[in-house]
Amino acid sequence: MTQLLMSLPDALAARLKSAVPARQRSKFIAELLERELDKQESALYQSALAVEQDSRLREEMADWDITSPDGLDAAR
Repeated sequence: MTQLLMSLPDALAARLKSAVPARQRSKFIAELLERELDKQESALYQSALAVEQDSRLREEMADWDITSPDGLDAAR
């Protein structure tokens, strides 16, 4: 388990202290972070899938493939 030192706005810290008992705050924050990070990662994954499935983008990228060779594989 890793401990982190975090700063919160005073009003938010007061709300946390009044809503969540002292011995349950770490668990509460860990669950919030887990949920929000999962949402963020899911959104990123969905964006990547959308890019992969975009046929117009794939066609355009294929057009740019001819610019990829850097000449390093050319016969000497």
